Amino acid sequence: MHSNNLLQEHKNPIAKEDTPDSVGNSAKAQLFCFGSKRKSQKGTLIDSQLIYDSKRGYGFDFNTAQNIKINTTAFTAEKPTYFSVAVPEGNYRIEVTMGSKEKASNITIKAESRRLMLNQFYMKKGRQVTKTFNVNIRNAKIDATTNISLKDREKDTFNWDDKLTLEFLGGVVIQSIKIIPDENRSVVYLAGDSTVTDQDVEPWASWGQFITNYFDDKVVVANYAVSGSALSSFKGSNRLKKINALLKPGDYLFIEFGHNDEKLKGPENTAWESYSKYLSEYVETARKKGAIPVLVTPTQRRAFNSNGTLKPTHGDFPDAMRAVAQKMNVPLIDITELTTRLYEKWGDDTSRKAFVQYPANTFPGQDKALEDNTHFNSFGANEIALCVLKGIGELELPLRKHIRKETPAYSPTQPNYISTWTLPMSARFEIAKPDGN
Repeated sequence: MHSNNLLQEHKNPIAKEDTPDSVGNSAKAQLFCFGSKRKSQKGTLIDSQLIYDSKRGYGFDFNTAQNIKINTTAFTAEKPTYFSVAVPEGNYRIEVTMGSKEKASNITIKAESRRLMLNQFYMKKGRQVTKTFNVNIRNAKIDATTNISLKDREKDTFNWDDKLTLEFLGGVVIQSIKIIPDENRSVVYLAGDSTVTDQDVEPWASWGQFITNYFDDKVVVANYAVSGSALSSFKGSNRLKKINALLKPGDYLFIEFGHNDEKLKGPENTAWESYSKYLSEYVETARKKGAIPVLVTPTQRRAFNSNGTLKPTHGDFPDAMRAVAQKMNVPLIDITELTTRLYEKWGDDTSRKAFVQYPANTFPGQDKALEDNTHFNSFGANEIALCVLKGIGELELPLRKHIRKETPAYSPTQPNYISTWTLPMSARFEIAKPDGN
């Protein structure tokens, strides 16, 4: 894999334009062109299976260089392939030019920790198309003396390394990738737990990493949610402080907690005491910066009564959030209510298909059955993302104008079914469940 003939220094150095990022670093526009017979071409030409090297700062990553083939004007791949570029913290517009004169293609693109950016885009032979999407890149640094306290399990995830990583799946034909620093976009910040966070590995997934696929290129999603977190621990790890340092007028802060808050011990740790007070603090944090807070009640757990109705496992917490929303005049998306309707429509057995429930030996190294009634697979996470989008539309938030026009109308009483779900799975798996329940 690391043989010298697969390594080369870049050709045709890029014309770079310095752009300050959110913490004062200098970000540079970069263009990468692929092919063995490109003649006059700006940017960096890659004409071999170039392995990522931290000194060079770009290349095919995570042992997937062997999966690609270089043809005259593109690279092709049939297996999941990663391409990484070292970039500073900030928001980036990504322009990917795809297509081939020789073959049709069907391309899925995920960014960083499996944020869906392009879902099975099919092109006939002879077509060339450029798709544009935005990616948030972040680090743990807040200021000269303060950092986010990352959990040990987070430190090796794609979201927190020092590079932008794109994963290409399906029948891939990529001609070029352009990475452009762009801070002139509305940012949708997500604060939440394992049902919201970018789950780094299959088969786990959350709505925050699927909603990215439904916004146009005027919006970028910055998902700071973390598995196992409650409002108090999210703040205690300096995640709210980090968001506060970056918030600007016109941004959004979506706030979904409950699964872990309800497990905290102590007389003050109740829905009507600490939970409500923290929610109010988060709302005020956004408003002081001119941003728009949106409260999101927790997703339901998959727990059915014998008569086919769903058990309300969150106690007073959804009602407490509803009360804060009413008192402070905050937009609220009632995902607890929407997922209740969704799971009951599916029913006990069919709803299992939306969660991480798989028999033993479905995935490499999985010697026991997975039976999780809290965490979603990709299909389930996408359904929750559609519920959130439904809420955005019904609230008539300005953000609704940036939902892609091709996004279908959605009702939890007329849901999708896994029989129609064909999204390619990412290359990396982990059997250990995320923190929280």
